[in-house]
Amino acid sequence: MDTKCYLCPRRCGADRSAGEKGFCRASLSVKVARAAKHHWEEPCISGTRGSGAVFFSHCNLRCVFCQNYDISHQGFGKEISAEELACIFLRLQADGAHNINLVSPTQYITQVKCALIAAKENGLTIPVVYNSNAYEEPDALASLTDLVDVYLPDLKYYHDEVAIRYSSAPHYFRHATSAILEMARQVGTPILDSDGLIRKGLIVRHLVLPGMVEESKRVLDWIKANLPSGVYISLMSQYVPMYRASEHPEINRKLSKAEYDEVVDYALAIGLDNGYIQEESASDESFIPAFDLTGVE
Repeated sequence: MDTKCYLCPRRCGADRSAGEKGFCRASLSVKVARAAKHHWEEPCISGTRGSGAVFFSHCNLRCVFCQNYDISHQGFGKEISAEELACIFLRLQADGAHNINLVSPTQYITQVKCALIAAKENGLTIPVVYNSNAYEEPDALASLTDLVDVYLPDLKYYHDEVAIRYSSAPHYFRHATSAILEMARQVGTPILDSDGLIRKGLIVRHLVLPGMVEESKRVLDWIKANLPSGVYISLMSQYVPMYRASEHPEINRKLSKAEYDEVVDYALAIGLDNGYIQEESASDESFIPAFDLTGVE
């Protein structure tokens, strides 16, 4: 295993086997903060029994408004082996989860790949969902071909200055769109079963930020122009000003209904009518799971 990390667009080359940590601060061992059934994803993912969500610690972005900052920025979690991770996948399947939902796995792609192979060899049959911020390297994603069934990326920003200001992510749009094209190549448009649960395919998420309606429209324009017509989008209204959002007065408020409705109307007007929208009630901190090592200890 090459322990120097080039998994994401930062390509920092940190040698994890020597104890070095790059921008994401992840070490050689996988760190997980929670592994349990989760009921607040898109309906085709959560279903009736919940998605088997595995929340990985650390992140290659620094979003100032991150709801999961205690695990993404502060690194709360427990280090486990790839073998233990495979056992978690199998336990979630045995508990009735509709799928395995890998939440922010980018910094651990190599270990996750090993765990998925081991789990599948030992009876994992439910779909695997790769749930990420899309700040990814296409070559790294390509290594997951035939191991991931569903890709659930964010497409956060269009303009580079916005991505840098709020997520410290230079060239975010260029990298994220390249990654999403690779995801689309692997899994195509969504395929649902008779119960309305996704078995395979791409769903692109976009969180609408306060004061950023035009930014959202440019993101939707790219989706319309570059992805297959059957692609699903998930337009999220759940923004809550958390963590360091107060340092940026322009986003230190909830999204207005008028702003969100304008983005939804635009999506429909350009023909993006497959997917999901959210109620205003989604912008509530109660939907954030407790990161307490449930399912890890």
